[in-house]
Amino acid sequence: MATASGNDIDEGYRSPPPDVAQFVERPESPGISISPQRDKLLYTFRPPPYPFVSELARPELKLAGLRVDETQNSRSRMSGNTGMAIGPMPTSEAEIGVYETFKGIPEGATINYVSWATDGARIAFTVRFAGPTVSDADRAPPELWIADVKTLECRPLLPGRGLNTLFESYSWLDNNTIAACVVPANRPPRPAKSPTPRGPRVQTNASGVVAQARTYADLLKDAHDADLFEYFASSEFVVVDVETKEVAPFGNGEAKMHTRLDPSPDGEFAIVEELLRPFSYEIPCGRFPKRVRVVNRLGETVREVADLPLADEIPIVHNSCRAGPRGINWRPDKPAELYWTEAQDGGDPRVEASPRDVTYVADMHDANGPAAAGVARFETDLRYGGVSWGADGLGILYESWYKTRTIRAWVVDTHGRADRPRRLLYDRDYEDSYDEPGSPLSRRMPDGTYLLAQIEGPLPEDGWKKPKEPKGGAEKEKNGKDVTPRLRPEPASSWFTGATLVTEGDGASDAGDKPFLDLLNLDTGETRRLWECSGTNALERPGSIISDAHGAPITMETLKILLSRETPSENPQYYSLELGGAEKLAPRRISDFPHPHPSLVDPPKRIMRYKRADGVDLNATLYTPPGYDAERDGPLPTLMWAYPREFNSAEAAGQLRDSPNRFTSISPMSPLVWLARGYAILEGPSLPIIGDADKGVEPNDTYIEQLVAGARAAVDEAARLGVCDPKRVAVGGHSYGAFMASNLLAHAPELFACAVARSGAYNRTLTPFGFQSEERTLWEAKETYQAMSPFMHANVIKKPILLIHGEEDTNSGTNVIQSERFFAALKGNGADARLVLLPHESHSTRGLESVMHVLAETSDFLDAHLKAGGTPKAKL
Repeated sequence: MATASGNDIDEGYRSPPPDVAQFVERPESPGISISPQRDKLLYTFRPPPYPFVSELARPELKLAGLRVDETQNSRSRMSGNTGMAIGPMPTSEAEIGVYETFKGIPEGATINYVSWATDGARIAFTVRFAGPTVSDADRAPPELWIADVKTLECRPLLPGRGLNTLFESYSWLDNNTIAACVVPANRPPRPAKSPTPRGPRVQTNASGVVAQARTYADLLKDAHDADLFEYFASSEFVVVDVETKEVAPFGNGEAKMHTRLDPSPDGEFAIVEELLRPFSYEIPCGRFPKRVRVVNRLGETVREVADLPLADEIPIVHNSCRAGPRGINWRPDKPAELYWTEAQDGGDPRVEASPRDVTYVADMHDANGPAAAGVARFETDLRYGGVSWGADGLGILYESWYKTRTIRAWVVDTHGRADRPRRLLYDRDYEDSYDEPGSPLSRRMPDGTYLLAQIEGPLPEDGWKKPKEPKGGAEKEKNGKDVTPRLRPEPASSWFTGATLVTEGDGASDAGDKPFLDLLNLDTGETRRLWECSGTNALERPGSIISDAHGAPITMETLKILLSRETPSENPQYYSLELGGAEKLAPRRISDFPHPHPSLVDPPKRIMRYKRADGVDLNATLYTPPGYDAERDGPLPTLMWAYPREFNSAEAAGQLRDSPNRFTSISPMSPLVWLARGYAILEGPSLPIIGDADKGVEPNDTYIEQLVAGARAAVDEAARLGVCDPKRVAVGGHSYGAFMASNLLAHAPELFACAVARSGAYNRTLTPFGFQSEERTLWEAKETYQAMSPFMHANVIKKPILLIHGEEDTNSGTNVIQSERFFAALKGNGADARLVLLPHESHSTRGLESVMHVLAETSDFLDAHLKAGGTPKAKL
């Protein structure tokens, strides 16, 4: 840390006031997983969320964009679970939270990678030892374990054989067989670094070749790093029989840099991916050369799907992608049919192409047939966005385009029959939350795959609504801008699917979110509201279908949904919602998680609706401390915590994307902790930065003007309500929010008394190939980059600013040098600034001592600059 005079001060870690520290100690609710047969609940118990800094300080290798724990041959800083238990799916209140703990798991073990066998009889997981009490000698690669659901007994499957979980861990081939990714047997010691360099590090680029890269962290630096990466990434695959414990090599047993093993639905084949040399010093391992193969049950290669070169020329623009086969996966509706997509524009969206993407299929059970090389099944003129697969050849194909914020969905025949042409389901602006039609739900099949959930049997006869007319054509927004024309949905004319799906959506509106479930007739496009959150005092969200056990048909009589329910004062709980039957049943509660912060429950809040000076609709959530009375206590010091976002239209920017009934969850790093100190909190005010793609107007060309206008509108409205003291307002944010906060201190000093900026970027010339949603390079938009950079305006920042940054920030664009140089610029111009650098912390603060210190620093800073004259504390 340093004072404004630049002197280093070794203060040691500090603790915040008790009323703030209480949020660090909030209990963690267990994770819940429903068994494949939907009759049991698996509980996984979590440790306290913040490990000691000593755990973060453990040695780690920084290789190709990864951080590696070499003692465990895994990603470093992994969290995990401390235990597991099994209980019934509650059918009565007495069964809620009833469970039995699994036996045999070593005391102090950390559990990861938990998964059910498809028949629900067993659960696989990994065991490792970590934490401040574990010595290096006891830290070894994770072991693969198995739990018997009936007996609750747990045992290791590969005693003494550690897994390599850097990329892959294990996969179920069937209910009795697991393919595991293990550390190579008899692996030699790690490569030693020569005290003498092998030679200079040389990089070249041919004339005319454009190869741009973000400012990635932890890249390979030299040949020794490359050797280390290959060493720790290399693994072998073995197959273990869960019953007999027999272990056999999968394939020839050769160690390779495996990154994936994905069995086909019938378990007869598997997709295997591996990384290849040459590596790169400029991009992370996700873009290294890669080979993708399909192997049979013995691990023998059946087909080579892709041999991809180094991907160092992917344009840094939206909708760009890697050239060659991508998205290589198994069709869930077929035993072993592969599908993948290839860009026809070379992965560059600036290249005109029609079609832009082609998706291919190939049946691995017919590897020598005429279609073995792959058959083109789908074509899209926008960027391919995936397929929702259904039974009997039914599918929904998605494509999207960033510039126009377009998403299209097509009803397709996944078998490719000529008499079943694709049909448009919708064409819409995905920024328009009020126009969201909902997404189709999937159902679990007996083999563990998921297909579109179709309602079978009789359907309701009344209540059906015709599809909405698409926006577009002559329609105009409030500001007179033409709306991008949209294609019109097409009802079935020749191919009738007979399918009725279940869709779920957020139900965003001016009144707040009201999640819903609809029935969707795929042939007519008509919908019928099946269920909707009442919006009265509670927020209910539908989740997965849980009436699909054993492949049972889903009918109107049997349809059952997992539901979450929360209120402003009650934390989310799970419920079982039965939608069928003649009688409407109340949701049945299946969880009873403790309140995470019972000392501060339901602080008063209101959703503010107001306008920017140019008429753009905005909103924010204003919180006040418990017990606050505006007439008695008067206006409060206020903290505005925000994060600006880019939009393509004023209409979308002004939409409300929240619910007044959302639970007020207060985590330690949330701005809401300051309610306990008597502050008002202006959380998440809309700060839209609006462009116009149709007219070639980029949002960031007027970033400063729009940012200041949005902030001014928020502060003015909170002051108008009598809650906010406009002379005592702080602005703060994390990452892009920190960038925002420092810009507001530079360009709207009359609005804010001080700023808190965590893990931000302040000099955009250090991210010259784009940032956030900015696609232009520094050389294409030099004035914009400079105007947006608070670093360039350090000479006009006169209000106090607190900069906090992790010394090991791995986020692209927010290297710690951003805060260091910004502080140096502020100091050099006489600003009142404080820089806090957190040892061993990355982009988000995780260490317990670091979290406490951030809270202490922020508490002191806000009190010093906002609480002159005193402010009453919250009445907890």
